[in-house]
Order: sequence, then C-alpha cells, then structure tokens
Amino acid sequence: MLLECTLAGESWPLREPFEISRGVMTEIKVLVVRLRDEQGRSGYGEATGVPYKGETQATMAAQIEAVRGRLQVDLGSADLMTLLPPGGARNALDCALWDLRAKQAGRSAWQMAGLSRVDPVLTAYTIGLGSEADVRRKIRAARHLPLLKLKADGTRHLDMVRFAREEHPAARLVIDANQAWSRELLERILPELQAQGVELIEQPVERGHDAALDGLSSPIPLAADESCVDRGSLPELVGRYQYVNIKLDKSGGLTEGLALAREAKRLGFGLMVGNMGGTSLAMAPAHLIAQECAYVDLDGPMLMSADRSPAMRYEGAMLEGAEVGLWG
Repeated sequence: MLLECTLAGESWPLREPFEISRGVMTEIKVLVVRLRDEQGRSGYGEATGVPYKGETQATMAAQIEAVRGRLQVDLGSADLMTLLPPGGARNALDCALWDLRAKQAGRSAWQMAGLSRVDPVLTAYTIGLGSEADVRRKIRAARHLPLLKLKADGTRHLDMVRFAREEHPAARLVIDANQAWSRELLERILPELQAQGVELIEQPVERGHDAALDGLSSPIPLAADESCVDRGSLPELVGRYQYVNIKLDKSGGLTEGLALAREAKRLGFGLMVGNMGGTSLAMAPAHLIAQECAYVDLDGPMLMSADRSPAMRYEGAMLEGAEVGLWG
C-alpha cells in the first residue's frame, strides 16, 4: 500500500526586497509535501530548494512525482536516500516522513533523533545588501539582536562591516560572501575584517574552486556553505574550511543533515545550520540540527511578512522549539 502524497506550491512575500551577491528576492517560493497514512495521520515537510542549482517548485515536484509509486507505507528514511539525490525534493519528503513517523509513534521527532532535550537557540539575523541608507536602517532596526549576518559581494564588504559597527557597535558579526570573492580579495580585506571583530566568514570563493584556499592561514574561521552539500562533500573541505553550514535543502533532509553533522564533528569541523528561506515548517526540523551548532542562522520567518500558524516562536533572537501542531 502507498502513502498518500500531496504537493502544494506556496509563495510567501518578504517584508522587503532581500539582496545577496546572486540577485534580489521579494518572495520565498516553497513546496509543501503532505504524507498521509491509512489511519489518516499526516506528516508535513517544506522545501525551498537550491536555487543556484536550478531547483524550483516545478523541478522539485517533478522529482517527487517520478517516485510517487514507490512511497510505500513502510517507507524508511534510508529508502529515500536511494530514491532521490540531495536537494529540496528529498528534503521535503524526508521531513514529512519524520513528522509522520513521530505521530505514528506518539513521540517527538527530537526524541526519535536521539536527542536528550531541545533548548532554545540564538539565531543570527541577516542583513542583505542594498544602498547605504537601507543597510543602515535595517541594522538600526536590529539593535536588539546580538548576532548579525552581513551579506557581501565583490565590492560591498568592508563597508557592510563599517555600517554595522557604526549603527550597532555591540553586535557580533558574521559575513557571507556567497561565493563572490577571490583568494586575492580575501587576503586583502582579512586584516580589516579581523580588526572589526568579524567572527566567521561564509563561502568566500566559488564552490568547486575551494582549492584556492589551500595554504591560507586565516585569522578568522571560514565556513563552507555552497561547497558543503552532504557527507560526500567533506573530504574536499578538510584543511580549507573550519566550519560547515548545514542546510536541509542542500543535504536532502533531516536524515542526511544529522549524519552530516556527526561526520563533520568527527573530522574536526565546527557546525553551523542555515536555511534557504521559508516558513516555520522549514525551520522546525533544522532546529534539531541547531542543538549541536556553534552558529545558527534560522531567521527565515523573521524576514517574511507572515508565517504559518502555529509557528516557531522567536523571543528576540532566541528561537524556541516547534509548537505542537506545526511539525515533529
């Protein structure tokens, strides 16, 4: 017997346009999967996909449709790993399966993941690129938040840090280049980034060109984002990055995300968890990964005009566990 699988494409407007080195977004488009068993119990998962790999609602839906006939009632997360590659389609299915299995077992997803407890976590708040006036305004509005993640590109980098230091002097700072820098640029601006107290640099160079970092002795830890997909990515990152940013859309779900976290820790990497944007339904499973992370970037709903109900609860920058009825 097959699990009933329903797909729904949704669009969630952002509070204001959000710019990174690859472009400007005004909304987050997600694919929601519902898996329903013969007893009427349903599990839900949400994915935005990996846009720089060409994933869209349509491509994710097509991937799921192609395996619909293999979604048996006894489907396990390990089975999904063989059905679909890493990416948004597998993420949505895997998270829906975790939610369904938790409901069937009468246990929470965090218990099924082997966690002893789930605590609130401090999330970074992301400041996108824009005009100086807009960036300063956004930073001023975030003065109550202790950890800012600054987007950067090939020309707007040190200025972003300067704006943050002038408008929110007490903030802890992470900067994310989204692949926009060269080794030469990184080396040139590292001293000033260090002087300004930047704690972490995300993905300075283009994915696939990580060898450009060979031999670099950076005073600031580097985190692999686009270059880190799943456990298979890790060997190429050793010695080049000190942290990995785990995103469930990249890894293809919570199952691989948890395994990736374990293997990355074994290899000596520090852990960060991030998101591709999305509602609380996407943040809830990632919150389990966050329990092991030094850096958490699960601010997706904070950037949107609205969220689901029930939703994850944000107390300032502290992200609480999932509300009953949301997920897991």
